[in-house]
Amino acid sequence: MFRTKRSVLVRRLWRSRAPGGEEEEEEEAAAAEARAHACGEGRGCCPGKAGRGCGASAGAESELKALTHTVLKRLKERQLEGLLHAVESRGGARTPCLQLPAKADSRLGQHSYPLPVLLCKVFRWPDLRHCSEVKRLCCCESYGKAHAELVCCNPYHLSRLCELESPPPPYSRYPMDFLKPTDCPDSVPSSTETGGANCLAPAGPSDSQVLQEPGDRSHWCVVAYWEEKTRVGRLYSVQEPSLDIFYDLPQGNGFCLGQLNSDNKSQLVQKVRSKIGYGIQLTKEVDGVWVYNRSSYPIFIKSATLDNPDSRTLLVHKVFPGFSIKAFDYEKAYTLQRPNDHEFTQQPWTGFTVQISFVKGWGQCYTRQFISSCPCWLEVIFNNR
Repeated sequence: MFRTKRSVLVRRLWRSRAPGGEEEEEEEAAAAEARAHACGEGRGCCPGKAGRGCGASAGAESELKALTHTVLKRLKERQLEGLLHAVESRGGARTPCLQLPAKADSRLGQHSYPLPVLLCKVFRWPDLRHCSEVKRLCCCESYGKAHAELVCCNPYHLSRLCELESPPPPYSRYPMDFLKPTDCPDSVPSSTETGGANCLAPAGPSDSQVLQEPGDRSHWCVVAYWEEKTRVGRLYSVQEPSLDIFYDLPQGNGFCLGQLNSDNKSQLVQKVRSKIGYGIQLTKEVDGVWVYNRSSYPIFIKSATLDNPDSRTLLVHKVFPGFSIKAFDYEKAYTLQRPNDHEFTQQPWTGFTVQISFVKGWGQCYTRQFISSCPCWLEVIFNNR
């Protein structure tokens, strides 16, 4: 019997579902709790990190499969192709919005889910329960629209929200270690369009010009890339509201770390560098600056505005793949009071800095006590003028 193209696309999509998608929610929650107790080091601000489980329910799997097929068969062929491209590229490719009726909920067991949540459960996070657990990315047409008739259901146009721990675990506390950028004129940050041939951007202003130009509002932040204690390339000035920072991205433009000239021969640095992959997305939004982990490995973030303003130490937050965190809050940053208040207000690398390490964490839980010992990391310096 000949199969139609639409039925083939539906079958391919179902085979591409997230691992663990066939489990019942109660089993998934119990497994997540067991994993949290079994490994203290894995604790972070991202609850419910889904993984492969055991004891799958055949009834739950059949029900989910039937519901998913019912939803997918309503889609047009072009919509199925776009969704499959998004799922198979794991969000690395630019894919269109999947606009569907906003009021079309689907019932799974005793629960009713909006279509965006259902497709996110199937293709990304099997333990997802409510729309309040996800955040729409700014690239999506439904971003910022509260009561539209159509809503985007592309699962890679959403991210999972991190929930900050309160109180924070004691192992991740460590003394503040703010680092000043140093001049490193040997290479130029790379602004690439990975689908094209043009990779290197022309040289921009010097580090001192970027940081000290009085009244300059052309950029909202600058980014420095470090490998252990050595900075690679100049400061990368950011003017656009959103920036992709990556090592290897199928489609996109931004700060390509793979194009920088590094003399570091460390096997660990090279191994971590290769794991950066799709990297992160840095976005300036109305309520602050958000970081979305697009890679396949955790990232670790330290920010003054993520912590208790009365604390003399900062918490390192672990952000799992697919999760977003509001890494910087401008209003909170201006109200922070630190022991050396004059230095805080005058120098952008104190309270107006966020540090991000790829793959490897630091602090009392790890052999690396300071971020300068991490193989590959970023320093994001915000314009406080």
